[in-house]
Amino acid sequence: MNELRDVARWGTPAAAVTLSPDVRDLLGAALGVTGPRPAASTVTLPAVTLDETVLEDLRTACPALSTGDDGRLAHAAGKSTEDLLRLRAGQAGDAPDAVARPATQQQVTDLLAVCSRHRVAVVPFGGGTSVVGGLAARRDGFTGVLAVDLAALDRLVHLDPVSRIATFEAGIRAPRAEELLAAEGFTLGHFPQSFEYASLGGFAATRSSGQASSGYGRFDRMVVGLRAATPVGPLDTGRAPESAAGPDLRQLLLGSEGAFGVITEVTVRVRPAPRARDYTGWSFPSFDAGTHAVRALAQDGPLPTVLRLSDETETAINAATGGPQSGGCLAVVGVEGTAEEVAARTAALEHRLPALGGTPLGAAPGEAWREGRFRAPYLRDALLDAGAIAETLETATFWDRLPATYTAVRDALTRTLSGAGTPPLVMCHISHVYDSGASLYFTVAAAQTDDPVAQWRAAKAAAGDAIAASGATITHHHGVGRAHLPWYTREIGDVGVAALRGVKNALDPHGILNPGILLP
Repeated sequence: MNELRDVARWGTPAAAVTLSPDVRDLLGAALGVTGPRPAASTVTLPAVTLDETVLEDLRTACPALSTGDDGRLAHAAGKSTEDLLRLRAGQAGDAPDAVARPATQQQVTDLLAVCSRHRVAVVPFGGGTSVVGGLAARRDGFTGVLAVDLAALDRLVHLDPVSRIATFEAGIRAPRAEELLAAEGFTLGHFPQSFEYASLGGFAATRSSGQASSGYGRFDRMVVGLRAATPVGPLDTGRAPESAAGPDLRQLLLGSEGAFGVITEVTVRVRPAPRARDYTGWSFPSFDAGTHAVRALAQDGPLPTVLRLSDETETAINAATGGPQSGGCLAVVGVEGTAEEVAARTAALEHRLPALGGTPLGAAPGEAWREGRFRAPYLRDALLDAGAIAETLETATFWDRLPATYTAVRDALTRTLSGAGTPPLVMCHISHVYDSGASLYFTVAAAQTDDPVAQWRAAKAAAGDAIAASGATITHHHGVGRAHLPWYTREIGDVGVAALRGVKNALDPHGILNPGILLP
């Protein structure tokens, strides 16, 4: 038996959130949450299935190899609500048999050779922040599962200030990368909610999108080069900012979720670190009105660095739990750059937004969001502790389809959870905008049933069906993993699946890389 300790939670205990009595009362009144549900304090791990001969070969390839329970438990799951609920129930059936911590790219290559020879499934592990089951490899047909933790590959390999590109080993965590860049006057500008713990290789493997994507772009747009280890040899992509030399092979690795190779190096575009910031709040009378304004900025400018719009429910809940006070819908508008750039763009926004129906709320709402933007996963832990279920899901679609997608997903979640006797709160915001469309990010809270995993799976399936029926994509930035696989395969069709299967067969002929993830 092994103590769960902090594995079934997000982040560090020092940053944990405690719900106030008012919030607990709100949970009871709004959702019918009656109190905490008991959680297991220990978990039993499955027995190690790898025999000593295989383990010895793995140790030869990578001396930093462990079969200890603590390491296996730490790599047993990602950080989705379903992952945390199963761990809280004492279930860790997806724990790997061993954990390898390679210190060089060559050790990664050698590990893949051993795993191919012995039919060992490989799960590349960066920050462990997957929320779509991306760390739960299929076991059937394999002698065991090896987690390859890339945390020791954490160097800044090269910074080119002339071209403004930087090459990092893929296991480096985002805060460390920012620290190294800041020392040279640069930033990556990529700040997703997982920022504090995720790795740059993980950002690439899942097509991550940060909260400042309006100004800095999605992570996949920042990547100018990738290096990966595959079972058949190294794959290097990207030798120029743009190229007409055939299809862009970077796209085989971006979003591949470890199914085609283990990303070991990432070369990214960097920007001068901002010297000034201005974050403000704006109120719109309705989500429709706010959406019209956000679209106008995305298409015709001026486009801020951060642009997000909460619907009426999210705005009201944030206000009720101590967030910025605002009627209608709250928009957070952030501008970063030089002092001159910030002043000019802020002035242009202050001229444009009132004409689009916005009412200025000043700096307090914008600064409150910026200071608390990484706290939501800690709040989820507190809600789970209190007996509520809390989870997020996201999609993206074209502007003309966005209202229908928003309504369809919200209604599907409400109908399914209400049918289970747990009417939910469904909140949404627009958080990433483009000329042609935007993402919708939903947050759902409801009272837990006796089987909260089945409860959420049913709601998630209904939302996935609604997303597909509306013509939107099943995921904008969370990735495919296991959770989105049925809808993803329908989205790309039989020909698309066959094309990806062909890539898989070429790069991973024994199918050892993250089996069951991305491809059926």
